[in-house]
Amino acid sequence: MENFSIKKLSKPFDITIENIASDKSISHRCAMFSLFSNQTSYIKNYLTAEDTLNTLKIVEQLGAEIVRNGSDVEITPIDNLVEPNDILDCGNSGTAMRLFCGLLASVDGSFVLTGDKYLRSRPMKRVADPLRSIGANIDGRENGNKAPLFIRGVKDLTPFTYISPVDSAQVKSAMILAALRAKGISKYKENELTRDHTERMLCGMGANIFTDSEGFINIEPLKSHLKPLNITVPTDPSSGFFFAVAAAISKRSRVVIKNASLNPTRVEAYIILQKMGAIVNFIEKENVYEPIGDIEVIGNELNGVEVSENISWLIDELPALSIAMSLAKGKSIVKNAKELRVKESDRISAVVNNLKLCGVNYTEFEDGYEIIGGALHKATIDSFGDHRIAMSFSIAGLNCDMEINDTDCINSSFPNFKEILDSLY
Repeated sequence: MENFSIKKLSKPFDITIENIASDKSISHRCAMFSLFSNQTSYIKNYLTAEDTLNTLKIVEQLGAEIVRNGSDVEITPIDNLVEPNDILDCGNSGTAMRLFCGLLASVDGSFVLTGDKYLRSRPMKRVADPLRSIGANIDGRENGNKAPLFIRGVKDLTPFTYISPVDSAQVKSAMILAALRAKGISKYKENELTRDHTERMLCGMGANIFTDSEGFINIEPLKSHLKPLNITVPTDPSSGFFFAVAAAISKRSRVVIKNASLNPTRVEAYIILQKMGAIVNFIEKENVYEPIGDIEVIGNELNGVEVSENISWLIDELPALSIAMSLAKGKSIVKNAKELRVKESDRISAVVNNLKLCGVNYTEFEDGYEIIGGALHKATIDSFGDHRIAMSFSIAGLNCDMEINDTDCINSSFPNFKEILDSLY
């Protein structure tokens, strides 16, 4: 088990980063959605991290031919996915497991989805139950709530009108994937727009998905194969955000994150940093399925902030934002973020327990926390097997010395994180 020892920065930094990890959400979807075409998809800059490589392996187990040259991937699907002769291992990725539930729910065959010990402890009923309600056959441990999950594909799922009780891009994506093979038009509605990579990419491939005047996402079943992908995966803004926070908490420091997704549902955390006082600029350069460009962040004096809206756009970044909040003037509050409790760890508990070790005054709520900004103290903290907790407190270590236990999980999304972190010194 690897641990990190992070030392306090002695001077400001000015760095342009071109090798931040490729977008994980988009990489997962590129691999999965290529299966809806009957031609070869060409994907450049695919994320070569544990989670996304596991997804690529599953796609191969389902019958696709994979050709890899470093981070460039060619995927040639087959007309009918095959029933694999082994389990499908999603590693640490809840995105992979939940989206594959929707994708495989209508595929002829039997499939077993599993993952590491952390993924096997995460709740799956939130995606399995709505899929079951339209005829999917999904079972698992603890009354179908925990992996391993067993799926027996059912052809011609029932079209649905579903109003989701949770705002979750993973649940939405799973239902959209199932709807593509339903017997008629399906409708899905969420209270708050969640990350919309699935809709954007599938529409770009030729699927008929649109939002009506009542806020329902309408999904027409596929009548033919979709167009293949030809895409360069942008930089992951969620991964880049750790270094945005590093600049924000270090006065006169500057970072430029190159070629990132500027999808509005992905850059909300940068806008929060801007509200806190950091200087943030977005420079759009192109639009391929979604806007792509550079993000500049310059450190400045930070003030406390209340975060209670667009929470689904911030789930991955809130642990890193909590570090900025801890060093800001005044009080910061996070509300309506109960979704944090069902990620790779209970991120509310993980954040506040580690902040306590760093000497931060906080109050924990069921759906968030309050932080009184001030100073961070040297501490030894636990990642709880969560890559975003490990990376967030590594960034905290730039302000004070920090020891982070169990950092192997970082490889699930950002294998060269420590290399870039070391370049700041």
